[in-house]
Amino acid sequence: MIYAKAFFDLQVAFAQTVTTLSRLPLSRVLLDYTNLYRRFGLGRAFDATQPVWLDYLSGLRAATDVGDWTYGFYVARGGEPPGPPVVATFGCFSYARLGEDRIRLHFKNVEASGVSPLGREHSGRRMAELAALFEHVSRTVRQSVGVVGASWLYNVEAYRRLFPASYLATARVMTGRFQHMPLWGQFLDRHGAVKERMSRPFLERLGRQSAMGDLDRCFPLPVLSLEASVQHFYDLYDISASISVSRPV
Repeated sequence: MIYAKAFFDLQVAFAQTVTTLSRLPLSRVLLDYTNLYRRFGLGRAFDATQPVWLDYLSGLRAATDVGDWTYGFYVARGGEPPGPPVVATFGCFSYARLGEDRIRLHFKNVEASGVSPLGREHSGRRMAELAALFEHVSRTVRQSVGVVGASWLYNVEAYRRLFPASYLATARVMTGRFQHMPLWGQFLDRHGAVKERMSRPFLERLGRQSAMGDLDRCFPLPVLSLEASVQHFYDLYDISASISVSRPV
């Protein structure tokens, strides 16, 4: 998927405000306060000396329009980089391993109908996808694990109702996640276009910004981090797990 230019313009506008407030150079702010490094397919190291990143900054210094240069560089890189490796996918949901003792849930709208994947009429389908996912976990992960989530979506009741109450109860606000898609993704629709109902209040708040400490408040929704034992999911989706936990001899 190629994201719309407006998505990058939002990030450039945010970076320019941060530069004004912090008096840090724009080159540093674009690395530390936007998702550009990831969107250029450069991984998660956020290395200021990475050669492709340095190429971007070199062109930026000569550019007459920061937004035009940034978007052109992104498109030339081929658009969206591959996401993190997943173990299995079931409809809109997938999961990845985080070491030996945790799994991470991911959500992606794959509804072909163009309607909301979280509409009440689709809640049964989403629950069935999660049940299939955790049935797969019960068969293939041979120890008890924690289930981790981090997304703006956990603010949305239509998404929350799909998960165990005990998992939702662990939700904690994550601040300063300016480099990561779980924060910026709230502005995008399924086609990669920017949702005006989200971008408009963001830009209005950004225009009133007067202090670095309040940057997170520019965003309509915060990122919430959650973690609970996989057993809570087995109980909700009525999955009988056969887990073999190794013990020292």
